[in-house]
Amino acid sequence: MYIASLEDDPIQAQLIQQILNNGGHESRQFQTGKELLLALKKAEPFDLLLLDWELPDISGEDIVMWVRANLGHQIAIMFLTNRTQDEDLVRGLNAGADDYLTKPFKSSELLARINALLRRSHSNSSSEQAIITLGSYVLDPQSRLATLDGKHIQLAPKEFDLAYLFFRNIGRLFSRDAISAAIWNREIPATSRTLDTHLSNIRQKLQLNPENGIRIVSSYALGYRLELISNH
Repeated sequence: MYIASLEDDPIQAQLIQQILNNGGHESRQFQTGKELLLALKKAEPFDLLLLDWELPDISGEDIVMWVRANLGHQIAIMFLTNRTQDEDLVRGLNAGADDYLTKPFKSSELLARINALLRRSHSNSSSEQAIITLGSYVLDPQSRLATLDGKHIQLAPKEFDLAYLFFRNIGRLFSRDAISAAIWNREIPATSRTLDTHLSNIRQKLQLNPENGIRIVSSYALGYRLELISNH
């Protein structure tokens, strides 16, 4: 696979390149966000972007938002970052990143994450996902739009992914680990508020309540499922 690595620290960049080469991936190194954006605008066919968050010219978060706004979700994106605060990582995921790994990292873990992300990305792109219509709701995975009673609901990327997972699996119970693996491609620690924040957001934004005939039922020990309310 062809991977772009954006890292302004020369030593770290060389280490990443060596890890990618040892893992059988072709890679191109970038030291500035502007260089990477120029390559993306020329439609260089990257399968995955590895982005440092802190850069001298453009933040990794801004690059993610540009990619998602202009290129959609055809390229997988992973942050390699020194940031460890939940609110920072949630912000990066909401901007459109697929995964993140905090520094310092083990080469084996980086390669495992990359390979899992590439498999998932390839699987998503090779199998067309269907539009879901359920009561007053419509979720379109191609345009990544959600509507309620014909009105567009603004969802962050991971919020849409989470909503789509539930809507296409009505009544199915998902454990926290299963949701974490499906949406974030990683285990979310029990102490993290990442999953809870996203669940709260989609509940509020999509108005998942008895008035709309649908709700998320949660059991912290067992997991979560989306249920239709039969008396609606």
